[in-house]
Amino acid sequence: MLMILIFGLLGLAFGSFVNALVWRLHERRDFVSERSECVKCHHQLAWYDLIPVVSWVLLRGKCRYCKKSISVQYPAVELATSALFVISYVFWPLNVSELAPQILLGIWCIMLVILMALLVYDARWYLLPDKLTYPLIALAAVFGTLYQFVVVDASVLQVVSELTLGMVSVAGLYYVLYAYSKGKWVGFGDVKLGIAMGLILGWQLGLLSVFLANLIGLIYILPGMLGGKLTPQSKIPFGPFLIVGLIVAYLFGAAIVDWYVGTILMF
Repeated sequence: MLMILIFGLLGLAFGSFVNALVWRLHERRDFVSERSECVKCHHQLAWYDLIPVVSWVLLRGKCRYCKKSISVQYPAVELATSALFVISYVFWPLNVSELAPQILLGIWCIMLVILMALLVYDARWYLLPDKLTYPLIALAAVFGTLYQFVVVDASVLQVVSELTLGMVSVAGLYYVLYAYSKGKWVGFGDVKLGIAMGLILGWQLGLLSVFLANLIGLIYILPGMLGGKLTPQSKIPFGPFLIVGLIVAYLFGAAIVDWYVGTILMF
């Protein structure tokens, strides 16, 4: 319970960072040295204005200084990041009592922060910025290499083969879609996100993540199409679906595959 509490609080703190990071990247502001401010009146915020979720609730969703509304995005992202940290710890597929899985969990949580920032940015502005995707790819390469060497105990050739197959299975698929549609179906940011997904998941879970992303996208899009709110020409960011597919595939992919195989064998 103590570790769950720690991961939950860390998730809240990093969720607050995600909100600040996304806005500052979009506004081309320095997200390291600059103080947090209201995005509407630009008044610098005091520490008591920045307590994750709590400050938003106490202020009733309004800025203390200009009284304008604060988007529900802020507590939602904080709570979502906190939930992802806790779920990752509780359902981590490796033995967290050993050093290597602990290191992998730490890298995973850092990647979760970047993934949440990408999800929010793409959902708001239909773009997966390189300043987020490139660090994610670098961390994914470290994560995938460490996993293959330490957990799988693979040789150098096996590691290179597995990581390459992972990238080709996801990024290659989306590159074909990008090239064929000339960027109309998917953006090149999705291709770069696919590189990170392949490095993290390998080719098998990578393909599962693609299936899950498309399934989630269909569940989201179909009601809008039937209700007339969306048309075939509507612009919909696909990055969030890929990110959800990635997270679900890594944490629960083995269980999903076992359930699917078991169901097939029953018939």
